[in-house]
Amino acid sequence: MISVDEAREKILKEIRAVGTEVISISDAAGRVLAEDVRSRRTQPPAAMSAMDGFAVRAADVANVPAKLRIIGESAAGGSFDGELKAGEAVRIFTGAPLPPGADTIIIQEDTEFDGGTVTVKEGAAKGTYVRAAGLDFRDGDIGLRAPRIVTPRDIGLLAAMNVPWVTVRRKPRVALLSTGDELVRPGEPVGENQIISSNSLLVAALVDAAGGVPLDLGIARDTAASLREKVRDAGSADMLITLGGASVGDHDLIQPVLAKEGLSVDFWRIAMRPGKPLMFGNFAGIPMLGMPGNPVSSMICSYLFLIPALDALRGLPPRLPPRQKALLAHDLKQNDQREDYMRATIDGEEKGLPVVTLFPKQDSSMLSPLSAADCLVVRAPFAKALSKGAEIEIIPLHQPYPAV
Repeated sequence: MISVDEAREKILKEIRAVGTEVISISDAAGRVLAEDVRSRRTQPPAAMSAMDGFAVRAADVANVPAKLRIIGESAAGGSFDGELKAGEAVRIFTGAPLPPGADTIIIQEDTEFDGGTVTVKEGAAKGTYVRAAGLDFRDGDIGLRAPRIVTPRDIGLLAAMNVPWVTVRRKPRVALLSTGDELVRPGEPVGENQIISSNSLLVAALVDAAGGVPLDLGIARDTAASLREKVRDAGSADMLITLGGASVGDHDLIQPVLAKEGLSVDFWRIAMRPGKPLMFGNFAGIPMLGMPGNPVSSMICSYLFLIPALDALRGLPPRLPPRQKALLAHDLKQNDQREDYMRATIDGEEKGLPVVTLFPKQDSSMLSPLSAADCLVVRAPFAKALSKGAEIEIIPLHQPYPAV
């Protein structure tokens, strides 16, 4: 068996970023920028007023009160094209360009005006309330650097830079193939010895949240013919995920059947719980993860291995689940040789740290504790027994990971 870190390193070493496409910025939020984006204009294009008031020359308001003659008006979307001279002022509004000759804005609260004159009661230094040309960015400046997940804030910047289209990584297509005679889809008739297939829907939701496109290949029955038929549709995918059938039982057909169809296996056992029989290799030119059949195992393996792999497919530095310190609400026995990921709830706080309670049953088939869990308690191989109040490490499940 290999360690979790070694397994992740082996997986990521084989992942290559997918290709690119050009899309409208209105569709770009959450997508990964594949090329740097340069501005197509200067912003602001000219010196602009940051406030409503009067455009003046600073020299004319060095001594106050100062009475100036109003010679015109400049509003956003328009301009005053004459030149401001000594003893003159132009009525101006936020976002309007400064007239030639003006270098300062006096806010209207510091003035009294009536008719054709304005009395300035409070002076201002040169450049006060003036947004210089190019204050935000200039034509040709790099506004966004790749790789980067485009945020709603970025959309605003792209629009302001007059960029209508961007080059992004296309969304990775991830084929999901469930295996097992015992599985039926939700809502279908359930036989006496059958269960509902939940893995593919759980992993598909994680793929979607991580910026990929899940492709459901359906359920392969426990025959070589069924498995070969279903896996043929994986050819258009960027990655194949099989769910179940990755172990060594008589009905675990993934390795023996797919080996004849082009599967080469890198590894298939990991020193972790749950998720020991995880398999990784290459199937007909695309990376393949063979996940355990138990749903908790599939979720935790997706969290630890699939999401970083999806980041790499999207051209991003792979993320790892965020970890933090916590305190145990009860005693915990010694761990064995496998790295453990135990479901737990957060039931308060002490000394600035969350206090966690592990579920009494950690069976990897149990979805209700997984759904109710606030975190995973991470235990290193051969970790010693711990007493109530001991410090441990957790992976919070309610933080935005993956972040899209």
